[in-house]
Amino acid sequence: MKRWRMKANVTREELGVAANYAPDTIKAMEQGVRMPTARALDAADELCGAQGLLSAGKDYVRAEKFPAQAQDFMEYERDAISRWAFEVVLIPGLLQTMAYARALIGNHCPPLDEETAERRIAARMERQELLTRTPPVALSFVLYEAALRAPQADKEQLLRLLEVGRHANISIQVLPFSRVIPAALMGPMVLLETRDRERLAFTEGPSASELTSAPDVVSLYTERLSMIRMEALGTGESALFIKRMAEEL
Repeated sequence: MKRWRMKANVTREELGVAANYAPDTIKAMEQGVRMPTARALDAADELCGAQGLLSAGKDYVRAEKFPAQAQDFMEYERDAISRWAFEVVLIPGLLQTMAYARALIGNHCPPLDEETAERRIAARMERQELLTRTPPVALSFVLYEAALRAPQADKEQLLRLLEVGRHANISIQVLPFSRVIPAALMGPMVLLETRDRERLAFTEGPSASELTSAPDVVSLYTERLSMIRMEALGTGESALFIKRMAEEL
């Protein structure tokens, strides 16, 4: 894009005006810091007389839907036949309402540009197709009480948990403050089994994550999740717990 722009004697400011971007944004695209958008490529193509050669690149520069550290996990999740998870402070993405997802992603640190934020929100909602897939995926969620008491977990979000929990293939359990064990304070985790019977463990942090199929690691996470599930309320008790919380809001 930079070579075409320079060949046509077009400035970054001129291209920015045509594409409705700041010159610094155009610079970031040309330097590979930011993914060129379809709008920028189309504007550059027309302004620089590229006769479709720049616009043709749109299909090859589509931005990823998910953060880099979670992309491999998302591929395996799409192929899952069962998924078990424990969450400490957040409602899992598969159970989030649009408003909850927007509150989290819209307040990302460091801040995301509006286009990236909207793409990630849409991708998170798209992931929720896993809840109603045919044949059904066995899904188990254990939520520490802290996740239910976060400000973003409003009445709509709590009612969403009750709605999803009615599906026969989905189990939602609550681990109350009064029943917490040390194993539950070591962080969130996800265990997956794929159609090929491959078992994986996934843990994610703000800037790094780990996805592994190493049997010893998967076994360790499985044991920890089993301990947490034994202390958590049953699905029926959990539904009543969430219902009472929703009624208080």
